[in-house]
Amino acid sequence: MDALGLLELSSIARGYRALDALVKRSPITVLQANLVEPGHYLVLFGGGVAEVEEAMLAGLEVAKGCVLASLQLPMVHEQVLSGLQGTVGLDAEPDTLGIVEAKTVSGGLQACDRALKDAYVSLAGLRIAPGLGGRSYFVVQGAQHDVEAALESARVVLGDGAHALECVPRPHPDFVAQVLRAAPFSLSPQSPS
Repeated sequence: MDALGLLELSSIARGYRALDALVKRSPITVLQANLVEPGHYLVLFGGGVAEVEEAMLAGLEVAKGCVLASLQLPMVHEQVLSGLQGTVGLDAEPDTLGIVEAKTVSGGLQACDRALKDAYVSLAGLRIAPGLGGRSYFVVQGAQHDVEAALESARVVLGDGAHALECVPRPHPDFVAQVLRAAPFSLSPQSPS
């Protein structure tokens, strides 16, 4: 997958129509199509750059008047995709963690992509799930100066869309164990402790 596309709509019903239109127009892969707070419909999809662009045009055409945010990330960083699939994780003893909380899903994805491209850090996790009130956040890890550079890149991308950015050098193991845990009250099956 070379590109990522996102549509966030104010109407659930229109979201379904836009989803249908974009998958009919172009051979893309739907990564997620679901509700996010507060009552928005989010469609996240990926594929080739041209395919994502064509699907986005179809989705925007149908969603006119209901689009809250849209985003196209051509040549998306591979760790963003891994983060969305939940296949990244924290090092056992990271030197420094950087946490970026964005006010929107689209802002968080764009900031994550830029931070990973601009700094020598790795993605520890990325959350765009329900229960975040429409926000998103990601965690990067690496040497302190690299994490600080990633946070600065994210800050520039987000501007007023940043909710919080934090740098945690030499994190305590008890803290690390709590970072990126599954959301409380999750309805997905949990393995017994």
